[in-house]
Amino acid sequence: MVAPALTGSVTLLDAGLLDYGPALELQQRLCRERQQDRRADSLILLEHTPVITLGQSGGLDDLLMTAETLRMKGVELFDSSRGGRATFHGPGQLVAYPIIKLPDSDLHAYLWKIEEVSLRLLAQWDIPAQREERYPGVWVGKEKIAAVGVAVSNDVTMHGLALNVNTNLAFFDLIVPCGISNRGVTSMQCQLGRPVPMEAVKQAFTKYFCEVFNLQVINGSVSQ
Repeated sequence: MVAPALTGSVTLLDAGLLDYGPALELQQRLCRERQQDRRADSLILLEHTPVITLGQSGGLDDLLMTAETLRMKGVELFDSSRGGRATFHGPGQLVAYPIIKLPDSDLHAYLWKIEEVSLRLLAQWDIPAQREERYPGVWVGKEKIAAVGVAVSNDVTMHGLALNVNTNLAFFDLIVPCGISNRGVTSMQCQLGRPVPMEAVKQAFTKYFCEVFNLQVINGSVSQ
């Protein structure tokens, strides 16, 4: 079978370990530039310092302790324009922020593709993940391994997906993850019984992102 022709390119920006505030500013800048056709599609990959974000459907009721207590524990708190409720980001978790223009404004198809990237990646490590009809994201049994939450402005996406690789899952005890109280969370490390090299996960995510979205990757710089 002949592979379909690539439809475009995506600039890969590896931001390393970055606080949520500067990462949000980076997303917003790239989103504006993409809306104005001043740059091509981008894919930001990073890890965050400990932070809890509250999506558009979330609120303080999703927290299991006060914002002041969170700050004392070294965990930031941000409201987010993404869909969904509360989630945690921190070291050991791969966060992917695609800043891409949707060709057909089909948000459901876009979410399916984001989940598909994670499913293919996890299959590479022989982790039996699946979608859940009732809940977004990617699951291993009844435990979420990847959370999805996006926003779209003038057909350009922001936010994205968080995959638990070697994440300290104890941080999720601070919240009701995604507003679902009767389900747990897991990570690649928990499933495999060993740490997973983050660089290998980034490379696999980039590979499958380009495969699913039919794009060619171009390495870029966050400072561009």
